[in-house]
Amino acid sequence: MAAKLGLLLAIMLATTSLTLSNAALVCAQNEKKPSSPSPSQERKPGPEKNSPPVKTPTPADELQQAIASAGNDRAALVRNLEAYLVKYPQSPQRPQIYRALVEANLQLRDTARAADYAERVVALAPEDMSITLVTIQLLQRSGDEAGLRRAVSYAGRVLSFVERTSLDEKSPKMGPEEWQMAKVRDRASVLQLRGELYLKLKEKSAAQKDFESSYAALPGAGAAEKLGEVAEMNKDFSAAIEQYARAFALADSANPGVTRREIRQKIGNVWRLAHGSDEGLGDYLLRAYDQVAQATSVAKSRKNSGAREVSEFTLRKAPDGTPYPLAGKKGEVLVVSFWATWCGPCRALEPQFERVAALFKGDRQISFIEADCDDDESQVAPYLEEVKPHVPVVFADGLDHLLAVNDLPTVVIIDRRGKVVYRAEGFGEETFERDLTAAARRALETAATILPPATSAP
Repeated sequence: MAAKLGLLLAIMLATTSLTLSNAALVCAQNEKKPSSPSPSQERKPGPEKNSPPVKTPTPADELQQAIASAGNDRAALVRNLEAYLVKYPQSPQRPQIYRALVEANLQLRDTARAADYAERVVALAPEDMSITLVTIQLLQRSGDEAGLRRAVSYAGRVLSFVERTSLDEKSPKMGPEEWQMAKVRDRASVLQLRGELYLKLKEKSAAQKDFESSYAALPGAGAAEKLGEVAEMNKDFSAAIEQYARAFALADSANPGVTRREIRQKIGNVWRLAHGSDEGLGDYLLRAYDQVAQATSVAKSRKNSGAREVSEFTLRKAPDGTPYPLAGKKGEVLVVSFWATWCGPCRALEPQFERVAALFKGDRQISFIEADCDDDESQVAPYLEEVKPHVPVVFADGLDHLLAVNDLPTVVIIDRRGKVVYRAEGFGEETFERDLTAAARRALETAATILPPATSAP
């Protein structure tokens, strides 16, 4: 439910039911038009016959004509659809037409008109949270004070929706912990969004309250940065420095709208106002970074805290955090390489681990993954961009604690019963590939003698 304009893809899809290709329109018109008679078929003099009655176009015909005649001209499409709505103000197709007008006006960069039509969709479909989020963002970009206040109201509606959703409503594809984490992320995002609306309305107290609630729900660079801005507006430079330092430590690839360079400039300006120079700022940032990293490490150790078996873990794909439940690997042989970006031997081991994984490619009874153990997860995205691994990469999220991983790199093999049958700590370059390959084959052979064939991987 992240509030991004990527949700407009849903709007674009919703408009396809209105579209009729030019070729289809021509064919339809040709079917209605009688062909010209050949010379041999020319009418001979005789009594006149009544001409067939001309068919009056239906509203649906006129709507299709309005769309088809516009072609790829978005401005013409807006004119045609608006004229159609003037003629048929109660058309049952209004929700789809309004959505099409939102999309067309956004392509024309007319944010105000896009927001107007988005609000009309919300009025007709108040339960549609995706278009409500789009409407909030459009009003945030173009709205006057009245528009911003309506956006605040819409944000409250979305927040209530998030908070009242229950576990019974989750998708069967999601585990309870995954669902709960998604709900926390949604709540934090909507609170931050509403806080930004309050800030544009210059209601700093309400904005601060929402930013604090967002950060408490899920510590993030965005909420911390906004808290720093509010503190700076209030000339509370000490609080501003603290919040900007948190934002600096938390900024990573998961927060594309927050960059360390911008935050560094903000904290530098406030630090100089408070201290007269940059002296001491570097040490302060390092301490703040360590504090946030420690807090993040504690939070990470709590992930999957109730899991007692490997198959009970839900990890996160790196670097985007997409859930990666290991329940789908139950009944398979699982080979896990634990590593970190700062670990030199891990970097040396990685290509050999991938070569072993390639030997078993296509065998659906065995899976290979690489589990990152970094405290600072912001380092993972640049590392993966450089290395471009071919094996799935996840964050360890407590699996390293369950399997007592104390050194890096460590590679373990878990058999189809969930038991560790192989462990290699450190990196012996000369024998690693041979030993791991042999151990993986033994695990497959042993499993085949005591268990039925594994089911297909999801």
